[in-house]
Amino acid sequence: MSQATDPSSRKPRQRQRQRGLENDGGLAVRAAAARALVPVITGKGSLTGLDDHQVVARDRALFKALCYGTCRTLPRLEALAAKLLAKPLKVRDADVQALLLLGIHQLLYLRIPAHAAVGETAGAARLLGKEWATRVLNGCLRRLQREAAALQAEVDKDPAVALLHPKWLLKSLRQAWPDDWRAVCEANNLPGPMTLRVNRRHGDREAYMDRLAAAGIQARLCLHAPDGITLETPCDVQLLPGFAEGDVSVQDEAAQLTSVLLGPALAPRPGARVLDACCAPGGKTGHLLELLDVDVHAVDSDAERLARVEDSLSRLGLAARLEHGDATARDWWDGAPFDAILLDAPCSGSGVIRRHPDIKRLRRPSDIPALATLQAKMLDNLWPLLRPGGTLLYATCSVLPEENSEQIDAFLARTPDAEITTPTDVAWGRPAGAGRQLLPENDSHDGFFYARLKRRPR
Repeated sequence: MSQATDPSSRKPRQRQRQRGLENDGGLAVRAAAARALVPVITGKGSLTGLDDHQVVARDRALFKALCYGTCRTLPRLEALAAKLLAKPLKVRDADVQALLLLGIHQLLYLRIPAHAAVGETAGAARLLGKEWATRVLNGCLRRLQREAAALQAEVDKDPAVALLHPKWLLKSLRQAWPDDWRAVCEANNLPGPMTLRVNRRHGDREAYMDRLAAAGIQARLCLHAPDGITLETPCDVQLLPGFAEGDVSVQDEAAQLTSVLLGPALAPRPGARVLDACCAPGGKTGHLLELLDVDVHAVDSDAERLARVEDSLSRLGLAARLEHGDATARDWWDGAPFDAILLDAPCSGSGVIRRHPDIKRLRRPSDIPALATLQAKMLDNLWPLLRPGGTLLYATCSVLPEENSEQIDAFLARTPDAEITTPTDVAWGRPAGAGRQLLPENDSHDGFFYARLKRRPR
């Protein structure tokens, strides 16, 4: 038998090729993460829609951990990078800067052997076509290994670095929540838990807890959302019993309170017309339909995100009237008044930073007044679409008063037929003007604001 056809003669070469692929994989996942981070660190894009299929399946968890973790710790990483580099990198080398940030994050925050964090991060520069950078990255990361404690102590003298938030946001949080701002920052800097919403049309959450236990998935009941379950450890949704059949969805506990607040206004009215303005990605739409026999009109200005609502409802076996439209206009409206309106308004996302850490880099202080203006325009446009006696629920995933309590106070001042019906006898959140504010909590709910208003009958 010739060597070319002898299976035993191929084994060493196969093992060698496999080792090469494994090494390339370590480089490839870091190069892919660097490419994904370039739009964020240059202020030109976000992690929304991050595609983990650009790396092999075994590296997808690491890819996400690298991208999200680096964004979460970016202020400290950038401060350290500035200390480690002899001179700033050029704008065209933002991908090399991203690799340096990724390397620092691995050394300080991830349980990755230092030799891999340094060697494979530096080596990934070759996959970016910048072999010259391997020496620079090696030098910077090896210095960090030697001087980590001293360098961190030096950069952490800046509160914005130590608390991993931009200065303007720290100032806003401190002004809004003088007793809680540090706790908010700490919650923002930790990954949020994975919380589920059980589809009550398919069963109750106690029964679903049993199904999770049978599948070896540990979980606990949410304190405030009656359909909510929080997993002890996040997992792939495909591992959740009955996910494909619509038995359960992923939704934060704070977001699930929407249906709790709208339920009393809609439960006595089968077939009530409900407007879900700014409905994408559809979690609140689905929850309303799971609980209530209502006619939901779901509107969103983003056609691509609206398609996600349709996909979500299809998985749940539910249907709504989907409209591509702008909540500041009425060209999508059929002229019939609504019994209830949910306005989950565009906002800063300051209450969900832990799930979208790139917000800390991409959001600007000038965005807040612009968003407040947009929110006010939506409120004024949608209010006349509500029947007399109907309910409007205003919601944001923000913790900033300009978008929340101050927004609703201003609306009430200019809207004489609006009255407050936000409940005060609930165990969640805290009073905030005419509404209630939830601040993000470690291993619990996100930051959210709700205000419920009723339109006085004529």
